[in-house]
Amino acid sequence: MEEKKDTKTPYLEPLTSAEEISQAIEAILYAAGYPMRYEKLAEVLGLTVKDIKTMVRDMAAHFSEEGTHHGIQLLLYPTTCQLTTKERYAPYVREALGIRRGGNLSASSMEVLAVVAYSSQPVTRSYIDLVRGVDSSYAVNSLLDKGLIEAAGRLDAPGRPMQYVTTDKFLRVFGLNSLEELPETEALSVAAAQTEPSPEAEQLEAEIPEDVEPREYTEPVDTEETNVILEAGVESATDTDGEKEGDTN
Repeated sequence: MEEKKDTKTPYLEPLTSAEEISQAIEAILYAAGYPMRYEKLAEVLGLTVKDIKTMVRDMAAHFSEEGTHHGIQLLLYPTTCQLTTKERYAPYVREALGIRRGGNLSASSMEVLAVVAYSSQPVTRSYIDLVRGVDSSYAVNSLLDKGLIEAAGRLDAPGRPMQYVTTDKFLRVFGLNSLEELPETEALSVAAAQTEPSPEAEQLEAEIPEDVEPREYTEPVDTEETNVILEAGVESATDTDGEKEGDTN
């Protein structure tokens, strides 16, 4: 295993065996409780990112093996990894910790999320509007607040509209390791193929510019929700606000 020559943490005692390093990774991920970047693990442990990815892949395979009797799993994403409880034990975790169900998304937010996920990311809001045939500003802002999508720079076009992509949290919530694992859906694929960005779309963005930061909005009165989303393991106890399509002014 190749070690990095210039470690940024010389005060840490170097770990000499692969077993110790694996145990250190497990301890870091357990203590963190959120996705940890491979670069950070490599920096702390004095290894290359390639070595870290190899080790966490082996660890993930161990946790998922039959007969290992683990109630946790190691989830791998393109740039991060995370320890979580296994989905089958979520009801018991909720009951033991007194955690109420949460993380609901409205139908409109689910539509926007599907358009972003199944399109050639990044996409602009006007593209989302064209695919859905309705204004999507409220749902886009709500998904930004929940961390399921994020801004990914501006398009080099009139008005310089903001572009959006899905996040690692999106993958985690839906139990995916990458966007390649999204289930096939012919309807969205056809809609995305037929709704290519055009000069008209760019002009629409120029007329309705977007701010860098998500706009503040007023909570709707109607809070009926559909399409409950559960994370693998314990659901968030805070994302319980209802949404509906509406004016954000």
